[in-house]
Amino acid sequence: MNDMSVGRSATAARPAAELRTTKVGLVMFALAMGGFAIGTTEFAAMSLLPYFSAGLGVDEPTAAHAISAYALGVVVGAPLIAVLSARLSRRTLLMGLMAVFGLANCLSALSPSYPWMLLFRFMSGLPHGAYFGVAALVAASLVPSNKRTQAVARVMLGLTIATIIGVPMATWLGQAMGWRWGFAVTGLLALLTFALIAAFAPRDRPMPDASPLRELDALKNRQVWLTLATGAIGFGGMFAVYSYTASTLLTVTQVSPALVPVVIAVFGVGLTLGTLAAAWAADKALMQTAAGLLIASAVVLASYPFAATNIWAISLVIFLVGFTGSLGTVLQTRLMDVARNGQTLAAALNHSAFNTANALGPWLAGIAITMGYGFPSSGWVGCALALIGLCIWLVAWWDARGSA
Repeated sequence: MNDMSVGRSATAARPAAELRTTKVGLVMFALAMGGFAIGTTEFAAMSLLPYFSAGLGVDEPTAAHAISAYALGVVVGAPLIAVLSARLSRRTLLMGLMAVFGLANCLSALSPSYPWMLLFRFMSGLPHGAYFGVAALVAASLVPSNKRTQAVARVMLGLTIATIIGVPMATWLGQAMGWRWGFAVTGLLALLTFALIAAFAPRDRPMPDASPLRELDALKNRQVWLTLATGAIGFGGMFAVYSYTASTLLTVTQVSPALVPVVIAVFGVGLTLGTLAAAWAADKALMQTAAGLLIASAVVLASYPFAATNIWAISLVIFLVGFTGSLGTVLQTRLMDVARNGQTLAAALNHSAFNTANALGPWLAGIAITMGYGFPSSGWVGCALALIGLCIWLVAWWDARGSA
């Protein structure tokens, strides 16, 4: 049995009688609402960067470390939670993760100083990767195997729609009522998600042979590592630009603060449309779709410095940055194909990789900015990261063809 058939059979395992009585659409909505809550706080932290940096008395490159702290929480939390919770039902795990996520974001809103903000953002990130990983597996288990990427995309649509509605809402709240409200609103979204999952998620039971050691089986496959490396580096390009978009708009493009949420929403529209398109394409030709997204991302990111002074040009580029940022859904399905018995760990690690990129991109772009190259230089940093990610993906593709 090859890697793909193993991955598909593993994600297909579910209590059939239970799922026959479950309304799939409501399950998908409940899972996507968690993505909406997570996406709101993850991306709003970037658009609120100019405001909470001033509120906590630090410069913007230093304040961006709070974004990296969240990402580090995801990187650390995803594998640990996935392995240690191997014997829990997926429904119970999802509910617990959302409860912790909501509490940590409320604490972020109450941060008395910058060091406390770093700690609470780290705590907020801990449940992120495991939530998306487990939610993706639940979604994939509800549909035929040839529509898995589209099912995963429905969960991820919660995150992408957050960039259209949730992030601008949090940004507006931050501008109108203080940056703390931008984080506090996530606590309410997490509470709503907890209730929806409790009401609609399948009441599954853990697999009889589930164990932490069984989950660690995923780490024996070099295709898993190559896929994770592609995400950890290639995704960094998008975050290098997005993290400083608000600062670029205010200081380089010199737009009114009221236009910042509008451009952030444009990014979300691009990400939503890109996620739908990439999922459809990946269910037909997964490897080619990922390569195409990385090539397009490099081109778009390279154009960012040239567009930074014009509101129409930068808005178009930000839309395209979002559109090409749909790689994560494709990589999630690839990990299902190659992870064998370690499905939960591999699925969660995809978001560790995603948030390694979230830490790496802003950090490298911040270095360029503090060296005096300005906010638009984040585009060149992003282009380089996308090209490195493409090289890693091509190695993975070559390796897969050679071992087939």
